Amino acid sequence: MAEHETPVTPADPSGGPATPPKVLPWLVLHTIGRLGIFALVTLVLWMAGLDFFSGALFGLLLSMPIAYLALRPSRERLSEALVARSLARRAEKEQLRARLSGDQPSA
Repeated sequence: MAEHETPVTPADPSGGPATPPKVLPWLVLHTIGRLGIFALVTLVLWMAGLDFFSGALFGLLLSMPIAYLALRPSRERLSEALVARSLARRAEKEQLRARLSGDQPSA
């Protein structure tokens, strides 16, 4: 998604905003991917002869750029879901404020 584009939550058939995409599945997928990459890199370093602490430390440091490159699609989907959820919550908050202030008739 380009920087200047704002994601739009599609409207559902009843006219209101659709439910935003689920965040939890993408969060779990991204977290498991990062942990898996860390475990794999650490295991390779241990097999290469590094001791436990050094292997874990270098595994952590080396897994960060690998995960950044390898998990880009899941990170983007997670970001999109978070933005859509934020926009939906902001719209709901605005509607509630309008109803409470009397600017909008209650539904």
